[in-house]
Amino acid sequence: MTTRQEHDALVETVASAWRSRDPQGRIQSVAAWHDLDEAGRLEAYEAGCLERLMEAALDVRRLSATAHVVLSRIMGERE
Repeated sequence: MTTRQEHDALVETVASAWRSRDPQGRIQSVAAWHDLDEAGRLEAYEAGCLERLMEAALDVRRLSATAHVVLSRIMGERE
């Protein structure tokens, strides 16, 4: 059982758009995902969706941080 503070930290970690990469550049899964139950994972998903919407609302091109990273990788640029 986790405390509310621990639960919130796990949700925040999972909701974040940032993902680590291995030495070959492959995106790694978020370990915190496995520490959340189904309700916590849904909470993290909803928080992530809200974060992407807020990022896009603040961006001049209306793109989230995730969209910027994906487009830069498609264009062959480095993040």
